[in-house]
Amino acid sequence: MKNQPNDLNSAPSRPLPGNTEVEDYDVVILGSGAGAKLAAWTFARQGQRVAAIERKYIGGACPNIACLPSKNVIHSAKVASFVRRSEEFGITKTGFGIDMSAVRERKRRMVSNLVNVHLDNYRNSGAELILGSGRFIGPRTLEVTLRDGLKRRLRGTNVIIGTGSRAALDPIPGLDEAQPLTHVDALELDEIPEHLLVIGGGYVGLEFSQAMLRFGSKVSVIDRNSQLLHHEDEDVSEGLRDMLADEGLEIILNARIKSVSGKSGQSVEVLLEENGSEKTLTGTHLLVAAGRVPNTQDIGLELAGVELTDRGYVKVNQRLETTAPGVWAVGDVTDGPKFTHISVDDFRVVHDNIRGGNRVTTGRQVPFCLFTDPELARVGLSEQDAWRLSVPYRSFKVPMEAVLRAHTLSETRGFLKALVEAGSDRILGFTAFCFDAGEIMSVVQIAMIAGMPYTGLRDAVFAHPTLAEGLIPLFSSEPSVQNLPGPTKGSPTGKQARNRSQPQRGSQTRSRPIRHKRNEIHK
Repeated sequence: MKNQPNDLNSAPSRPLPGNTEVEDYDVVILGSGAGAKLAAWTFARQGQRVAAIERKYIGGACPNIACLPSKNVIHSAKVASFVRRSEEFGITKTGFGIDMSAVRERKRRMVSNLVNVHLDNYRNSGAELILGSGRFIGPRTLEVTLRDGLKRRLRGTNVIIGTGSRAALDPIPGLDEAQPLTHVDALELDEIPEHLLVIGGGYVGLEFSQAMLRFGSKVSVIDRNSQLLHHEDEDVSEGLRDMLADEGLEIILNARIKSVSGKSGQSVEVLLEENGSEKTLTGTHLLVAAGRVPNTQDIGLELAGVELTDRGYVKVNQRLETTAPGVWAVGDVTDGPKFTHISVDDFRVVHDNIRGGNRVTTGRQVPFCLFTDPELARVGLSEQDAWRLSVPYRSFKVPMEAVLRAHTLSETRGFLKALVEAGSDRILGFTAFCFDAGEIMSVVQIAMIAGMPYTGLRDAVFAHPTLAEGLIPLFSSEPSVQNLPGPTKGSPTGKQARNRSQPQRGSQTRSRPIRHKRNEIHK
């Protein structure tokens, strides 16, 4: 296997001192992920003396081993899907094949280019990038073990922790010995697994499962919950499950893994209990995508006075201050949403507060996008959220068949759904399960940021034919109404909703989603 494109040997650093005297900086940053690197570049450009300590991946996980590389590989799989469907579009094909080495090389080229951009940003900003392993040895003081074994000690007027997270490996008998793939390893595959077993039906598990299916693998997903993406509404979960099952994915829910044997890449067996019955799955490769754990071990946090939560995350307040004065934390190492764009906003919070402001993390929007095909995107409240918080709402929903642009693309799978406050026209949340869902969501999110009523989107003049134009039939449809009489639990989209007492007089029960026939398409 060739070296990774993010080889750090050429990375810039100032001359290394031969002693362990403490060097003083305005800002010292442990890690170089999304929020951390923005802090380094921004404070340095503002005249501060800044040092950023990075153990391995310049720029953090997103450009190297997570968000961007995975979407690169997923897009290659989507192209493969288009080629397989080419006759549907009137295009014949001959001699179709997939070269996973070439897929990997395309990803590596992108990563290499992104790393070079990051290195340029460090040089141009004046922030010092120090390559090595850092740990606290006292309040606001860190020791860095460099790649050549030398050590440096740095003290910051302010210190920012941005060490991120890593894939969780549950204590399942035989799992560690099986040497399973994580998302990092899966992105480096140069072969198509004959049969990939995936532990976890969340974001990473579903994205990789569909991609490998499209490359030609047989794929089985094992999840402990009763539905995929169990935090989402039931119609979302069912839509995802039906779509993936139609493509050939084997989905095993309510499963508890009892043991693993064999070795991933050769032959591996998973013994599980599904709804009270034992069964064994045999595959060639095993991918673990069952959550994340923070990188807080062995970095001396206790010596710095930084406390952890009961789940091992750095404890922060709404200003992202830790329990140690002058020490802050950003990104996955805190117990906030695990998204790159949240880490970016964490940087804004810390930057403003270090400069004397009072910015907080509470009340901010947390959009997300699952990059399956079709995509799933949501911002604001889901129906589960609204029921849990006892928020009365109107639910608007249309299938993508109601959007003419979807017909031109032969992408009519999925739906659009929006929640509007029952007593006003304020948009509470929006979900899109469709082609380019993330782009449509962003349109609605902008409206939500601006405080625009849903009628502003309903009555807008969108270009025709576009996917965003689908917001007109969505907000023109007849809503179902949920007037909640008091605190409730659960989701309104399944059996629990049908078993609830009747809503307040004058409301309309939501017994089924609104459906549009093909002859009801809006133009």
